[in-house]
Amino acid sequence: MEGETASLETVSYQCPMKCEEEKTYPKERICPVCKMDILPISNMDSKKIATDEISDNSIFNLTSTWNTEEGKSIELVDLKGKTLVMVMIYTTCKAACPRLVADMRNIEKQIPENLLSDISFVLVSIDPETDTPKRLKEFAIENFMNDEQWTFLQGTNNTVREFANVLAVKYKQISPMDFSHSNIISIFNPQGELVHQQEGLGVDNKETISKIIETTKLTN
Repeated sequence: MEGETASLETVSYQCPMKCEEEKTYPKERICPVCKMDILPISNMDSKKIATDEISDNSIFNLTSTWNTEEGKSIELVDLKGKTLVMVMIYTTCKAACPRLVADMRNIEKQIPENLLSDISFVLVSIDPETDTPKRLKEFAIENFMNDEQWTFLQGTNNTVREFANVLAVKYKQISPMDFSHSNIISIFNPQGELVHQQEGLGVDNKETISKIIETTKLTN
């Protein structure tokens, strides 16, 4: 009798992207919205549990310490659990960085409001000598990036260089107050693995926004 009861248990299927929110189906099929395979809900639960793991490719393996614009000391692993949209800038920049900041704000504005609590927009300074937590806080306020989803990080010259290497961001100090640097926005999943990069200034960010939404929905 127990075997018969088990065989009668129903399995519900749902899109891992939750394109149709909580809608479920009684059997396997293709999602009518994103065209991905619809998975058994039990498999999706197992996938969520797996988000607690850190792979060898995760930036959370870096043990460097950073200061936030709020004066707190954190490690990158403290950002775990949210989709990360990261860029490296410096606050005295008058050329590329203002455009990178504008790109970050533009991306944020196009994210559905219900997903914002699961995303962190992180700006890492390549000029830790000038960009103290106090200066970063002022910059955040000046640029309307003072909400909870925004984080600014100050490291040391060594930790900044290490992190830039991970992101393939190249930078060089060309005068006491100026740097030449790559213009790259990087997307990490909640486990700290790189999933997408956008290079350039003022580029079409549709692919980047789509990847942020996709990555965030997978862990909701």
